[in-house]
Amino acid sequence: MRIRRAALLALVPALLVAAPAMAADYPDPANPGTVQVKPKGPSRTLHVGRGAKYKTIQSAVDKAKAGDTIRIANGTYRESVKVTGPAKRYLKIIGNAAAPGKVVIDLEGLPPAQAQNGLTVNGADEVTVQGLTATHYKGNGIFAINVNGYTFANLQAILGGVYGIYAFNAIGGTMRDSIAAWNNDGGYYIGQTPPQSKPVRTTATNLTAYGNVLGWSGTNMRYVTITKSRFFNNGTGLAPNALTSEKYPPDEDNVISDNDIFWNNFDYYAGAPFRLKKAAAESTPYPVGVGLVIFGGRRNLVENNRFHGNYGAGVAAIQQILLKQVDAQKLVGNQIRNNVFNDGGNDVNGRDIVYDGDGSDNCFGPNEGMLSTLPVDGSNQPACPFTGDNTFDQATQTEMIGWAVDPTHTSFWRVHPHAPIPGLVPLETYAAYAGSKPR
Repeated sequence: MRIRRAALLALVPALLVAAPAMAADYPDPANPGTVQVKPKGPSRTLHVGRGAKYKTIQSAVDKAKAGDTIRIANGTYRESVKVTGPAKRYLKIIGNAAAPGKVVIDLEGLPPAQAQNGLTVNGADEVTVQGLTATHYKGNGIFAINVNGYTFANLQAILGGVYGIYAFNAIGGTMRDSIAAWNNDGGYYIGQTPPQSKPVRTTATNLTAYGNVLGWSGTNMRYVTITKSRFFNNGTGLAPNALTSEKYPPDEDNVISDNDIFWNNFDYYAGAPFRLKKAAAESTPYPVGVGLVIFGGRRNLVENNRFHGNYGAGVAAIQQILLKQVDAQKLVGNQIRNNVFNDGGNDVNGRDIVYDGDGSDNCFGPNEGMLSTLPVDGSNQPACPFTGDNTFDQATQTEMIGWAVDPTHTSFWRVHPHAPIPGLVPLETYAAYAGSKPR
C-alpha cells in the first residue's frame, strides 16, 4: 500500500461531509432502454394559465398525449410537475423563452413531499422544457431521469435545494441558454451516464452558473460537451468526479471547451442564501477557490477555456482515493491544453495548474499565460501528447487534501485584485455581495 493512501485515510473522517447525489426523494434510476418511437400525430396544443382551459401545468400534462405541446402563460405556478412514462414522450412544455422569469414554478411553503422538484421528466424520451423558472425546490429545479434524450432550454433554476438543472441516468440530451444560481450543490449536474458502445453525446452550451456551491457537478458523467458557457462566483466552478454512490464510475470522455471560468471564490461557509447540506458518507467537500477540479476520471479534454481570478487554482487534478473501485480511482488520459490563464496578467489565479501526478497518459499544455503550478517546477505536467506513467508527487496530493479539509476554507488562497467586468461583482462573502447591487 502506497504512502499516499495512508496519508489520506488519516483525513477521511473530515472528508466525509458532502451529501451524495441521490440524497433527496427522487425517482429510482432504471435502464433508459431503447429510444421510444416518435409519435405520428396529429398533435394538439394545450394552454395553461388564467383564462385558459387548464389552470395548472400538471393538469395539462395529465391530459396531454405523446408529441403534444403545452403552452404556459406568464404567471406563478405553485406546484411540482411530473412528466412520467412513454405516453408523455416528445412532449413540449413551453413557457416564455424570451423572458423565462415570467413563468415561475415556485415551491416555497409547500409541504416537503410536494416541494422536492420543480419539474421532473421520468422515463419519457425527448421531452422539451423551455422558458421556465424554478425556485425554492428542496431537491432539483428541472430534472430528467431514465430518458433517451431531452431538451432543457431558456431555463432558470434559482435558490434551490440540491441541483438546479439536472440529468441523471440519461442517454444524450441538450442543456442550453440557461441560468443556475444559488443552489446548495451543483447549478448544473449530469450524473451516472450509462456506458455506451456507440456513445450519444450530451451538449451543454451558453449556460451561466453563479452563486452555487459547484457551478457544474458531474459524478460519473460521460460523453458530455460543455461549451461557450460562464462559470463564475461559485465555490468551485466545475467538478467532473467519480463516486461509488452512483453507478458506472468514473467520469469519462467529456469535453470542456471554450468556457469562461473565473472568480470561483464564493465562501458559502461564511453565509449563503441557502442551507448547507448535512454530512453524509462517501463524498468530499470541494475546495473553495478552484475553477475546475478533476477528481478521478479518464479522457477528459479541457481546452480553449479562459481561467482567471480563482484564488486557489485555475485547474486541479487529483486521484479519487476514496472510491471503492480501485481501478477507477486513477486519472487516465486527461488533457489540459490550449487554455488561456490569468487574463494577460490582469487577473491571476492562485496557481494555474495543480496536479498530484497520479495515473498515466495525462498531459498539460501547451497553455497560454501560465504563471504558477504545483508542484512549483511543473515537473509532473508533461506537454500533450504524452503516453506513459505520470510522476506522482506525495507533497502535492497532501497539500490538495489539506485545501479540502481546511477549517478556514480560505487559508490556501492567494488573493489578487480582479480586473473589472462590466455588470458583474466578485462574490467572496454573501453579505458583502448582497449589499453591492450585483446581477
